[in-house]
Amino acid sequence: MPRMLDVSDAVRAEIGDEEADRLLAGENALGSYDCTSCRTPGDSEQERTSTVLFVGDETAVLAFAHASCLPSQVVQVTEEQLQGAVRSIGGTGGDMAAAGQPQQTVPEQAVLGVTSGLVLIEGELHPALVVEPTSPVVRPGSLGTGDDFLPLLIEQGFMPVIELASVPPVLHGWSVLLAVGQLHAVLQPSAGGQPVAWWQAHQPLQVTDSWRAAANKHQQVLMFAAPVGSIGRQPREDLLRDALDKAAANGKLVAAALPLAGT
Repeated sequence: MPRMLDVSDAVRAEIGDEEADRLLAGENALGSYDCTSCRTPGDSEQERTSTVLFVGDETAVLAFAHASCLPSQVVQVTEEQLQGAVRSIGGTGGDMAAAGQPQQTVPEQAVLGVTSGLVLIEGELHPALVVEPTSPVVRPGSLGTGDDFLPLLIEQGFMPVIELASVPPVLHGWSVLLAVGQLHAVLQPSAGGQPVAWWQAHQPLQVTDSWRAAANKHQQVLMFAAPVGSIGRQPREDLLRDALDKAAANGKLVAAALPLAGT
């Protein structure tokens, strides 16, 4: 059902026409939300609703508000203020999509680093995304100081990898959104039935022609994830592969094949 959403030109310019149109068409996130201004419930299918994009130095959060409370707009904030906003609205279940910060899995200051590359498995090149947070990830609500990033992903269906000898199994319900040749998001299933952004690029990421061609050929992308400090930023694909092999050998790698959404 189309939503009664207001998306200002400024917000559309930041999130892109495709994402804005998906929002307006009701293809992502949930209809109900908690207003980012008055904090009372709202329903974008029943009442005029504004999209409000909070933009920090590295992260952006898309929130919703009653149109009577706030107009649709882009709000520039400091990264510290934005992290506070993520903590305050992140538990409402349907009123935000985080860029560089996955919902439900990475609280506080952790931000996801995402690297694209081609990985050779069984003699064939596969498009891959390598995800590594910038700091340890603790389970939501936990007071511990450990790193629960991999256990949280394993609970979602990702499989531990001890060597990159075969393509990991498909994780249904998750997908990689590629649009107009650019990487937009990693989507996960939600209780409301519509996929939500687990990771979303603040600005769409460019991928190489060979990566995009491989993604279109296989209609899926391999996602590898490792705890902070396991992979690092590698300038070349051969060094990235070496880092993946080492992380796998050390028991610090999980993976899944995610269907491709878009082209």
